[in-house]
Amino acid sequence: MDVLKGKAWCFGDHVDTDQIIPAERLVAENLDHLNEFIFEKVRPGMAQAVQKGDIIVAGRNFGCGSSREHAPRSLLQAGISCVVAESFARIFFRNSLNVGLLLIECSADVSEGDLLEVRPKEGKLINLSNGMEFDFQQYPEFISELVSSGGLLELIREGRF
Repeated sequence: MDVLKGKAWCFGDHVDTDQIIPAERLVAENLDHLNEFIFEKVRPGMAQAVQKGDIIVAGRNFGCGSSREHAPRSLLQAGISCVVAESFARIFFRNSLNVGLLLIECSADVSEGDLLEVRPKEGKLINLSNGMEFDFQQYPEFISELVSSGGLLELIREGRF
């Protein structure tokens, strides 16, 4: 996985999947455009303001609630490069890896709009806005490959699983 750089979008604890992508948006004609609806009820306008590479930073239990994989897919479609949180709901964690969304478990001093750099191979998060550095647990090689390849379906298509 390469070095990622992006602007921080900050959230608190217990961000659930209905906040990430509202259930009423999960209709067949929207599935290729889920990015248009991310966080629309809690952060109106965020979907239009997110830029490719931006990073979500949150507290504990990010992705709690429903088990649908639309939540991490919608973040990928929007251009979010990774989510940094103190902890993740277990099903969201697994769904994210399966679709290729990088998750970093780390408690970091970050403010909305800070420029962040994530170095997955080094287990390092750097807040370029305040100079602080934070360490996180690196993934085993097979998980890194799963995420960097774009998820489980891509590995299967390529015959590597």
